[in-house]
Amino acid sequence: MRTKSVWLLIQKDILLELRQRHAFYGVLLYVLSTIFVLYLTIEQPEADIWMALFWVTQLFICINAVAKSFLQESQGRMLYFHTVVSPAEFMTAKLTYNLLLMTVMNTASLLLFLAFMGDPTTEALRFFGISWLGSAGLSLVFTMLAAIATKALQQASLMAILGFPLILPQLLLLMRLSKTVLGESFATSSPLEVVMLLLALDISVAVLSLILFPFLWKD
Repeated sequence: MRTKSVWLLIQKDILLELRQRHAFYGVLLYVLSTIFVLYLTIEQPEADIWMALFWVTQLFICINAVAKSFLQESQGRMLYFHTVVSPAEFMTAKLTYNLLLMTVMNTASLLLFLAFMGDPTTEALRFFGISWLGSAGLSLVFTMLAAIATKALQQASLMAILGFPLILPQLLLLMRLSKTVLGESFATSSPLEVVMLLLALDISVAVLSLILFPFLWKD
């Protein structure tokens, strides 16, 4: 795998995002409007409700932000990429770019949540790390699903069908880990074990994406 090719593909996606700023601003507007509606409805929710709303919001933000990564690639452009880069390089660039994009979206949504709906956590900096880990996992899963969905006619429905069983274990682990910043403790395992399990899931998804994508690349 050539690092230079991966970096050039990431630069290409960044330039496309800058040229099509309406899509990026549209996602930011979706984040702001969603959190503002939640604020008008609940104002200052209890800690458990705050946490549940945050992760559900992150899930839908990821779907909106990451799903377009493959949909914006035209058939002619994909044919060109087929001649100049390998499938592993192309998929690595997509995974990396979407991870960076979700880091920005995660930071923006977390700051808006704290500004509008208060801070129920006891360790805000620690929760930021947990939220970053969660957004990274979500971006990896939905990048892989977006690659699969581009080969189907019903992209949105296929992502929902495939995504639910894949993302549910991560969300449960993230909710469990997030409760540690609310002052709750684990009965059977330590937070470090949950973090290691989440990292293992993320690595597994990334490796699986690199293994499966060449078969889609040939289609």
